Amino acid sequence: LLDWLAIEFQEKGWDLRVLIKMMVMSATYRQSSALNDNSLQDPENIYLSRGPSYRLQMEMIRDNALAASGLLNRKIGGPSVKPYQPEGLWKEKNEFSGFLRVYQPDSGENLYRRSLYTFIRRTSPPPVMTTFDLPSRDVCNVKRERTNTPLQALALLNEPLFVEASKVLAIRMQREVKDNIEAKNAFGFRQLCGRDPTIIERAAMLTQYQKAYQKFSKDPTNAKKLLSIGEYPVPGDLDPVQTASLTLVANMIMNFDEFYMKR
Repeated sequence: LLDWLAIEFQEKGWDLRVLIKMMVMSATYRQSSALNDNSLQDPENIYLSRGPSYRLQMEMIRDNALAASGLLNRKIGGPSVKPYQPEGLWKEKNEFSGFLRVYQPDSGENLYRRSLYTFIRRTSPPPVMTTFDLPSRDVCNVKRERTNTPLQALALLNEPLFVEASKVLAIRMQREVKDNIEAKNAFGFRQLCGRDPTIIERAAMLTQYQKAYQKFSKDPTNAKKLLSIGEYPVPGDLDPVQTASLTLVANMIMNFDEFYMKR
């Protein structure tokens, strides 16, 4: 297989894009990652009897959330940017560097640039990325570890950028879908997971929405607090209670394993 791919690579003019496209569109790569009788006979997947399945890297998870919400800044090139980070973190780890004494996050579109452009301080990388196994830059790392910890779920639930992306997706769900709440939920699910939800998933999202709407209706102040997270403003013509409720639905979908797993 490798010999054949090498020859194809040469004969197609050493075009890396053509090679990658051919690989990812092949029937072998597009197989389901679900186990079946055949794949059980190949537990290590040596014979490529099933598709790949693994947790995405943090950069991909973050960019997917931004892209689904419509926040992603697709500009190519330019200087590094500083997204949200806990206040005072650099002060605790200051190493007599005047330039790196205080972390000053960017604003506007720079907050939503691809993770590729995130500024990384070697001795204090972005905490949310280290939670998702970003390696230390003190030493060379050939391959990243992939772990599954409760802190990762907490990051997806509470990290300001993911909450803000959920909020903006909730705005899209109201702006672009004029049907009932179930249709709005299905739209958000498609943006994040790339497929239509099942009947069970639709019911779970509707239950989440109804509980959130009931809660925020009793205390609209909490709805406004939730919608105040992040720089992106909520349009004044939208019902804040409904927007906050859909925000929690979108945030719940971001914690569904199909959002951050490669299958």
